[in-house]
Parts: sequence; C-alpha cells; structure tokens
Amino acid sequence: MSYVDVWRQLDWDDVRMSIYSKTATDVERALSRRKRDLEDFKALISPAAEPYLEQMAQQSAALTRQRFGRTIGFYVPLYLSNLCANSCTYCGFTMENKIKRRTLNLAEIERECDAIKAMNFDNVLLVTGEHERKVGMAYFRQCVPAIKRHFSYLSMEVQPLDQDDYAELKILGLDAVMVYQETYSAPTYAQHHLRGNKMDFEYRLETPDRLARAGIDKIGIGALIGLEEWRTDCFFVASHLDYLERTYWQSRYSISFPRLRPCTGGLEPKSVMNDRQLVQLICAYRLLNPEVELSMSTRESPHFRDNVLPLGITSMSAGSKTQPGGYADDEPELEQFAISDERAVADVAHSVKQHGFEVVWKDWHPAYSGVRSS
Repeated sequence: MSYVDVWRQLDWDDVRMSIYSKTATDVERALSRRKRDLEDFKALISPAAEPYLEQMAQQSAALTRQRFGRTIGFYVPLYLSNLCANSCTYCGFTMENKIKRRTLNLAEIERECDAIKAMNFDNVLLVTGEHERKVGMAYFRQCVPAIKRHFSYLSMEVQPLDQDDYAELKILGLDAVMVYQETYSAPTYAQHHLRGNKMDFEYRLETPDRLARAGIDKIGIGALIGLEEWRTDCFFVASHLDYLERTYWQSRYSISFPRLRPCTGGLEPKSVMNDRQLVQLICAYRLLNPEVELSMSTRESPHFRDNVLPLGITSMSAGSKTQPGGYADDEPELEQFAISDERAVADVAHSVKQHGFEVVWKDWHPAYSGVRSS
C-alpha cells in the first residue's frame, strides 16, 4: 500500500464541495477542539474561517511556541545543475527554454560550499533540474559525500528516485528529501508536465513512501500554490501528511507552501492566494498538526516573512540563489524562479532576532535521536 491508494479514494470535486460547504459552526467546533482531524482542517481552510483569522493565529502561535520554542531554523539552497529533461510550464529550467545549461563539478561545488559556510549556514538543500542521465545517481555519489564534509545536515530536492537509491544516499550522508507533488489533481498535473519522467504522476506521488521505507530522517511535501484551486490542493497535502505520519512514524515531516512565482516562460496562476489566505493556511496546518515543521522560502516578501514568523513557521531560507554557481560566481545564469526576499543573510538573521526569535543554523543531528518522540 502507498498514499496512491488513499488518493484514489478521494474525489477532487467532492473534497472541494465539502470545503466550501463548511459553516461558521464547523469552524468554531474545530477551534474548540484540542486535537483536530481532516474534517476540522477543511473547516479551517474554508472561506467560512476567514473571519476567525485572529483566533486561529493566536492558537497557532501558542502551539508553535509550546513545541518549537522561539527558534527559527535557517537553511540555504545549493543549486548544482540547471540541466532538465522535463517540460514543465511553470519552471525556468524547463527543457523548452533555450538557456545556457550548467552542472557544477567538484571544484565548483567546493567554491560554493566555502561561500555558503562563510554565511554561517550548516543546513543545505541540494537542488538540481531533473535529468536522470547527467544529474542522477552517478553524479550524486560524487557530490553528496563531498558536500557532507562541509555541513551537518544535508537535504535534497531532485528528481524522484527508487527506494534503494535513497537508502544508498542516506549512507553517503543524506538526511532529508523534499519532494513536492506540485498539484494533486491528475488532470491539471498532466496539463503542466508535457515531456519527461515527471509526467509520471503516481511515481512522484509514491516518492514519500519510498523515502520513509529507506529510513530518511525528514520528508518534505507540499503543492505549488496557483496551479489548481488552492484550498483543495492543500487539503490533499494535509491528507498526505496524515497518512505518512500514521504509516511511517519514524520519520519527521515538513510542509512548504510556495506560491507560483514569475519565471522565464512561466504562466499565470489558476488560483490566486492573497496574503491573508496564506496566513490562514499556515495557521490551519499548525492547528491540525502541532509537530510538523512549516517552512517558508524567499519566494515571499521581507515584510510578509517577518510578520508571519510568530504564527507557525519553524524554518526559512535566506540569501537564496536559484541557479548553479550563484554564491561564488560574479555572473550567474538564469534563475529557476524569481525570489522576493533579496536581503543579505545577516539582514534576515538580524530581523528574526529583532522579532524575538533565535536563529538556528543547524538542523537535528543523529546524536540527538534519543530525545525524539514516537
């Protein structure tokens, strides 16, 4: 069994209708409960919950402080390659874009690592385009151990791999994997993934199952907000998290909620989420699950990132460059997408401290495994 079996039992239109039929009474019931379920989550992300945003925010902030204290984990993406064999309508790396392609060699990776270490980071997310032949396991076998020598915690956001590959990468030093479904609507997914291995919706949907079975410490999931109706897509993310935590309790989980950002050859969002609605979603995830990590990238503006910190966020990127060689080179190539928070790392860290939080540069370490709850 995998989450695909759960997904097949959920009808998109039925879920959407259920969310939009929630009433103020449903929202109040969800807010009054100590432990919420997926039906409560529907109420909390519904239009009926928008007048209750202040109450949601207060409860979400309190739950986050109880579980995570006043800490914000910092991480940075390290783009290794913009090679891609997929055609995706929303990504600057799509094979349709006629850009100069680049894959970092070991010497260039060392330069990037040195530049990132100089900014104090000890938690790095490796990112590549999806190109199985040129940026696949043979490449990862070389670069993962080399990068791990520099950093305590190593995550990846690359093409989905087989379970044995993840098990091997774990031995080489991999700690976490982020794999975003983009959208949980199969017809919409097909509209935006036109060529390449990424067209395989169900193989991608089963990736967190393979990760958990391989013993990966942390698994990140999420939807690209804007490809489909956001409330329904985000319910499926919550459903996926619920399944994973019940089935593979040994792993930790994180959720990201990236809103569709401009990129070369990109498209307009099908569903626009405003700032208040993103706050509503963040609070709803926290009220559903006090344990899950909630991550925010530099896609969002400095003002929004600073002000949403107390409400549920536990980790954020800073100083991000979204192209290979972006940290050590003077003339980087095309970005994967446009970022919004362009502040220097020190400025972001200063702002976090000004808001009363402590910056944590290092994620969980195996030496601390004895304190993790099951």
